[in-house]
Amino acid sequence: MDDLTRNYAGAFDGHLPFGRSPALLVIDLVLAYTQPGSPLYAGPGVADVVACNERLVAAARAAGVPVIFTNVEYAPGGADGGVFFRKVPALRLFERGSALGAFPPSLSPQADEVTITKQYASAFFGTPLAAMLTARGIDTLLITGVSTSGCVRASALDACQHGFLPFVVREGCGDRHPAPHEANLFDLQAKYAEVIGEAEALAHIGAPPGTSGA
Repeated sequence: MDDLTRNYAGAFDGHLPFGRSPALLVIDLVLAYTQPGSPLYAGPGVADVVACNERLVAAARAAGVPVIFTNVEYAPGGADGGVFFRKVPALRLFERGSALGAFPPSLSPQADEVTITKQYASAFFGTPLAAMLTARGIDTLLITGVSTSGCVRASALDACQHGFLPFVVREGCGDRHPAPHEANLFDLQAKYAEVIGEAEALAHIGAPPGTSGA
């Protein structure tokens, strides 16, 4: 056991059960993060993240598990972006009409799937997400997307704070550098969420409705 794990043991080593009614929440997997040359490009490893999400989305659709996408969009000049837009100049890529704000063809929402458009990091902040999940009886979120240290972390934290069970899929998340990626996955697992692998996520998605998926 390394020093970091030993330090957390006994205080931050609890676990959450998987719930009875999950949804897959895909955070901001748009061209701004997946296209080389974009200021927000998440690096060559994002191709593996996209591939993982393609498999998860296909499995969820086949199993009848709801798939919810998020994207980011601002009014011209970022009038609705507040301090966040001022702090991160690259967010101008998400001004309304920007081509980089679009979903890649392989991960585009279907007509009957929900897209939550947000202006801040969390998929919950200033959006109807919590009310929508509650109305649909969803108690668990499988969370993927980009970036691990930003919008994924903020959304997982808010899921916990709103009473939804957050399960972050390790291979389904990405960041522009492995250090913040791993640090945030460690902290999420320790304090706010369960961090699971793709195989476990697929097993949960494939579990019969009304079961724990365990």
